[in-house]
Amino acid sequence: MKWVEIIKLRSTGKASESLNGLLPDLSHNRQPGLTEIRLYRHAEWETDWSLHLHWESQRPPANGSALGIRLSQELGEVGLVDYSTWIEQSDFIS
Repeated sequence: MKWVEIIKLRSTGKASESLNGLLPDLSHNRQPGLTEIRLYRHAEWETDWSLHLHWESQRPPANGSALGIRLSQELGEVGLVDYSTWIEQSDFIS
């Protein structure tokens, strides 16, 4: 099953420093099932970010991955965080 965790951050301006510190660590310490990490910045607001953790496993954990929860907590120190888990529904795509 494919699923994604989306961590949206509205920061006070120091988010790029925090993200620059977190992302290299994520790339070097890949967790089982984690297939891709993508980072997006809002097209107009330099303080709004969206981090997408793409997974493939039997089923997503009930409250999200330990990694997603940890990142949400860490990023919560630099702004407002919205964290959610989504399951891919590829059967709707034709």
